[in-house]
Amino acid sequence: MDPQNTMISNPGKKVGILGGTFDPIHTAHLILAEAAYDAFRLDEVLLMPSGHSYLKDDRPQKVLPPPVRFAMVCEAAADNPHLTASDFELHREGNTYTCDTLCALREKHPENRYYFIVGADSVVSILTWKNPEAIFASCTLLAAMRENDVPTEDFLREVDRLRSEYGAKIELLGIPSIGISSTDIRNRVKSGRTIHYLVPNRVERYIMETGIYR
Repeated sequence: MDPQNTMISNPGKKVGILGGTFDPIHTAHLILAEAAYDAFRLDEVLLMPSGHSYLKDDRPQKVLPPPVRFAMVCEAAADNPHLTASDFELHREGNTYTCDTLCALREKHPENRYYFIVGADSVVSILTWKNPEAIFASCTLLAAMRENDVPTEDFLREVDRLRSEYGAKIELLGIPSIGISSTDIRNRVKSGRTIHYLVPNRVERYIMETGIYR
């Protein structure tokens, strides 16, 4: 068989990436991942907790260790065959940068096409990230407008600018507005309030059994 024809018939997978601190992962994260999977016909979505969450080092309640956050992501992904818990960033030393993650993924699986799922606030600030040009060259950004992110006009203006000036591949992702935050979940656990339906049942059970956030 002609190797070139083999490559054409097997172009690799369409892989979404939803990264975050996931402290803890919650229902809104999963709705976002599912919306991307459905809207862009992805083969799978990687739920990828960050390693060293340097941007959140100064918050009063320190970020939980990577193994604990990854365990919750595994619980969250367990019942969905196209969601995959990924520890890809947890084994790298130092700060975690999106450009490095994408370059490493493309080096490991050059046949795949990657779709990085972000909120509108990240799109507006992405030029302040490390090596944004490498991010644009490595993936398609799936940009989700969420409640209270940024004004719609500012967001759309920045999308147009990134496309025209940087050649960024950006697609808009429509999602329902769901006001769930990891901060609120941590505070609820600390004060003994319910988090039922805010996180998947398996994640709720893990939080209650381990006593984290108390």
